[in-house]
Amino acid sequence: MSGIDGLLLDIDGVLAVSWEPLPGAMQAMASLRADGVPLRLITNTTTHARRDLAATLRGAGFVVETDEIVTAVTATASYLREHHAGGRAFVLTDGAPDEDLAGVPIAGSPQEADVIVIGGASDSFTYETMNGIFRRLMDGAALVGMHRNLYWKTSQGWELDGGAYIAGLEEASGTSAVICGKPSPRYFQTALDLLGVPAARAAMVGDDITNDIEGARAAGMTGVLVRTGKFREEDLTKGSPDAVLDSLADVPGWLRGA
Repeated sequence: MSGIDGLLLDIDGVLAVSWEPLPGAMQAMASLRADGVPLRLITNTTTHARRDLAATLRGAGFVVETDEIVTAVTATASYLREHHAGGRAFVLTDGAPDEDLAGVPIAGSPQEADVIVIGGASDSFTYETMNGIFRRLMDGAALVGMHRNLYWKTSQGWELDGGAYIAGLEEASGTSAVICGKPSPRYFQTALDLLGVPAARAAMVGDDITNDIEGARAAGMTGVLVRTGKFREEDLTKGSPDAVLDSLADVPGWLRGA
């Protein structure tokens, strides 16, 4: 595909599912690197710090460096430091992303927070906690979402994600959340800056028609949808990808114009 000088690759659903490499993904990344194509790996995953993500991917067989990864957590931390400096944030998310939230004051409960931050869903999303968050939002706290993912696919099947809870909190409280991860234009621009390629000459490869493809296209990029991960055929009626490929394995050939 002439005119594309760099790629953003979604991790979950494009490189791997539940950290198990998808067929041909490692070989495709190796081929792209051999062709000199700049890459950045992007994710709305909130479970792991960037350093741990890189180590996990290397353990699965991928060649990747920590600074090649852009996460929703690091984007959220940047936003909080810039727009809520000194404000206490109650962070509800899966995993333990403290390392990538360095410099952000953390509240121990919703009642102590100036900002409510919602990340990936987990068993900690109980009624008691969500109702406490709702009450604090009604009292004026700001609402920030690491992403708007409604669901995702694991090795165990489909699972609800944090975006479903954000939508409910917005509707109930009348508050609009600021979203820091995909499909936020802020997130894609951060990734492009690290990639070193302008939007018009970069492509996003993803399995999520809304967060990956339409988000990237709104930021001025080419959107390449792959039929892996959370992809479903009906997704093709929900957006306008510039290309639809079976998997990441097809991207090197597509990029060469084959």
